[in-house]
Amino acid sequence: MSNFFFNDRTNLVNDAIEGEVIASPYKNLTKLDTDPSIRIVVRNDWDKKKVAVISGGGAGHEPAHLGFVGKNMLTAAICGDIFASPSVDAVLTAITAVTGEAGCLLIIKNYTGDRLNFGLAAEKAKQLGYKVEIVIVKDDISLPENKQPRGIAGTVFIHKMAGYAAEMGKTLQEVKQFVDRVNHQVYSIGIAMSGCHLPMAKSEDRVPEGSIELGLGIHGEPGVSTLSTQNSREIVNIMVEKLLSHIPQGASLAVMVNNLGGVSPTEMSILTKEVYHSSLRNQLSWIVGPAPIVTALDMKGFSLSVLVLDDEIEKALISPTETSSWVHPVQPTPLIVLPVHSVETKVQYTPSQDSCVFKVVNIVTQTLSDLEDELNRLDAKVGDGDTGATFAAGARGVAELLNKNQLPLADISTLCLVVGERLAVVMGGSSGVLMSIFFTSMGQKIAEGQGVVDGLLYGLKQMKHYGGADVGDRTLIDSLQPALETLKISGDFAQATKAAEIGAENTAKSAKANAGRSSYLSGDSLMGNIDPGAVAVAKVFSALLAQCSELKNKSVLLKYLR
Repeated sequence: MSNFFFNDRTNLVNDAIEGEVIASPYKNLTKLDTDPSIRIVVRNDWDKKKVAVISGGGAGHEPAHLGFVGKNMLTAAICGDIFASPSVDAVLTAITAVTGEAGCLLIIKNYTGDRLNFGLAAEKAKQLGYKVEIVIVKDDISLPENKQPRGIAGTVFIHKMAGYAAEMGKTLQEVKQFVDRVNHQVYSIGIAMSGCHLPMAKSEDRVPEGSIELGLGIHGEPGVSTLSTQNSREIVNIMVEKLLSHIPQGASLAVMVNNLGGVSPTEMSILTKEVYHSSLRNQLSWIVGPAPIVTALDMKGFSLSVLVLDDEIEKALISPTETSSWVHPVQPTPLIVLPVHSVETKVQYTPSQDSCVFKVVNIVTQTLSDLEDELNRLDAKVGDGDTGATFAAGARGVAELLNKNQLPLADISTLCLVVGERLAVVMGGSSGVLMSIFFTSMGQKIAEGQGVVDGLLYGLKQMKHYGGADVGDRTLIDSLQPALETLKISGDFAQATKAAEIGAENTAKSAKANAGRSSYLSGDSLMGNIDPGAVAVAKVFSALLAQCSELKNKSVLLKYLR
């Protein structure tokens, strides 16, 4: 199967061109109305009194070449089929469409098909009376023994130089001389860890897993060597070392960081950082990118192109354009770190004792620890089987402080804050954060003078607010909320326990979960299976009722109610 989004293979390139023109920010592009196999996009604001700059090649390298048509860059772009040179007729049509008496410059990447088709079209145009000059870009340094270096991403630097010179009103010979000089000052090298996916073709990746291929071509041509690393710093340093062998020592440089199509923005940022900290740093004046500039469809790789600067080249480089895809150069800015004093959020407290509170905390933590296996089994039916382990971890973390007499048991509000802080550390995941929100909010409310039950209800409210769950969503809320509401109204812990148990049982009757991992399961998987979080709440209420005589005494409870 093809790993490629498209509608009609025969019209794929034309569809891509239309999409590019539709989204052009400067509204300065026009597609010539000719044979469908001839795909030419031109500037609709072009002045034929100036030298026309024409480039092109196979599709699949977008945004090249169409993305660079506009002021201070290309006059016209000719698009072939995927990785195929445009025809002689297409090139000749482009020349005759945009070239006036000033003539035109053809910029060709050094591939046989491009050289032949553009070359023959140039000769035919000359026979028709047009003034035509050619520049062949050979910026790839990865294959040092190759007598015909390939033209790759550095070609876009040549587009920029030629477009600037033409826009300044220079003659064809002046444009040609300038570009010829620049053409000897552009060097590129690329790497990839995998090839690209062609439409309607199954791609076979020859690069071993965990490796990269140095010098792999923009059509998937083999590179010079395979390296057993994917470390960003090592790779960039290898590439920079090879580039430096071609660069005059101390020369001011512009570096293009080009995404070959399949590298994530995060990775491209990392690679740019590595370039900045490489041996190029002291010579680095401008960075172009990171961006997809000359791609190879979705190839997982990138290239570096270096342009050696002088005053005229630098002026041409930074001149503004009206193109959709040229990335304006920026001067590298060192990372600025602003010192800041960290906010102290750790709860400051003095441990204290209260026998009743000690008993409550001990029963809750012991109950949850003992329930670990049972809750895990229940969760395995509706989740990922770790609810028991998660709750037990939280319980043991609090119990450890309790048994070391390191909790402020005589100060309920501070106790809740400490428990919330502890749970966020030892429980982990969303459960730890939610329970931390619950206890932290509860402690804050009690500190304002509210009773324990009001604090519990406020903690529940905040947990629901941030967690997004409510009664009926098959969570511990189905048990906790009715229990707390009953306790608030009646002050009777036995009735609250009964409400918690009924709430837990009702979760087995629900065929839809709207929160947590259970929300990804079908109704058939959920029906008849009780929610483990709700069970945990009901079991804790039941244990407290059975083991803590103080909670059976309504007069004791009343002092916490408002």
